[in-house]
Amino acid sequence: MVGLPCSGKTTLACKLEKKYSALRLTPDEWHIRLFGQDMVEKEHDARHDLVESLLWDVAARVLSIGADVILDFGFWGRSERDDFRSRAAELGADFKIHYLNVPEEILLKRLAKRNTQLPQYAFPLTEDMLKEWIQSFEPPFQEELE
Repeated sequence: MVGLPCSGKTTLACKLEKKYSALRLTPDEWHIRLFGQDMVEKEHDARHDLVESLLWDVAARVLSIGADVILDFGFWGRSERDDFRSRAAELGADFKIHYLNVPEEILLKRLAKRNTQLPQYAFPLTEDMLKEWIQSFEPPFQEELE
């Protein structure tokens, strides 16, 4: 899954997991269960990296036995997408990007709604955070989507 917060990644991932009988791995769900709402703590990013690393270990095992996995990580940068594409290839697994290209205006509207009804396993985010992430996001090139 590739996209920014509030683009609908987890919603689509949930639909795909049912359609393909796949294992969906969404880091925020695991992170919040393990560490709580720690977004303001200095350890947050290191913890999140650890969660994603552990989820990849689970994904690699599931892929190695021939089942499908949906990594609901966001994959904001091309280098990260290339890395995971290589990891999947090493396991003999296919790699497909589901990119949710949502305009900033809609992301901000969804963020406002999300923060008033925060889902159980989601972090509250500010508009400033989202705007900063929009600037650093690297949308996939066409050849990545083919």
